[in-house]
Amino acid sequence: MHTSSNRTVRRLERIARALDESVRVPGIGIRVGLDPLLGLLLVAGDVVTGLCSLYIVLEAGRLGVSRRTLARMLLNVALDVGIGVVPVVGDLFDALWKANVRNVDLAVADLERQG
Repeated sequence: MHTSSNRTVRRLERIARALDESVRVPGIGIRVGLDPLLGLLLVAGDVVTGLCSLYIVLEAGRLGVSRRTLARMLLNVALDVGIGVVPVVGDLFDALWKANVRNVDLAVADLERQG
């Protein structure tokens, strides 16, 4: 990958970690991020984190990720936002699904396959 692509991937990884894994929950050992925490703000939190998730997909497209992978990434975002708006259940789903980390992993794997 080109140097600017590497910087973009690192930036996307930082965003994904902030949204999905920035805080370790004491006693149970899982990590959560801003996505499930902001999801506690009904609808508005899910809209904000959904836009952040779409930014990751947009940047992946700019990096040259395949349409198939972009479609999978968009499905992850749709699930994350769609289920995320359901009070309590959606927040638990957000904490476990980690759509943003999944999407960055999908993008990186796709770019590596492309060489």
